[in-house]
Amino acid sequence: MNSILIVDDTAFTRHVLRNIFESLGLHVVAEAASGEEAVRNYFLYKPSLVTMDITMPGMNGLTASRKIMEADKDAKIIICSAVSRHDTVIKAIQAGARDFIAKPLQLERIEWAVRKVLGTEEMSVVGIDR
Repeated sequence: MNSILIVDDTAFTRHVLRNIFESLGLHVVAEAASGEEAVRNYFLYKPSLVTMDITMPGMNGLTASRKIMEADKDAKIIICSAVSRHDTVIKAIQAGARDFIAKPLQLERIEWAVRKVLGTEEMSVVGIDR
């Protein structure tokens, strides 16, 4: 089963993402509210996928993504951020992100990104056959 680490400094956003991932049949192994906590939890849990906010207190999501990628070039990170300027998206991809999702979060966009990054076709929204 694919496992997810959710990184966002806002508890509400973490809750929304957890509900979305669980509805897709994915297992959330941990959450983090800062870049430092994200790096720690990544190496503790070795998730299949990380969703990473950019703007957080302390270490931001771009720096945390770079640190994870330096140690594990196969890490799969999707940036989820309200800061979606073109230059920010480029920086996210340069930091190792496999995709960028602009907030506000939309179920279909998250599902598409997760399918693409994990390469899984078995996922579907609970109660909806595809």
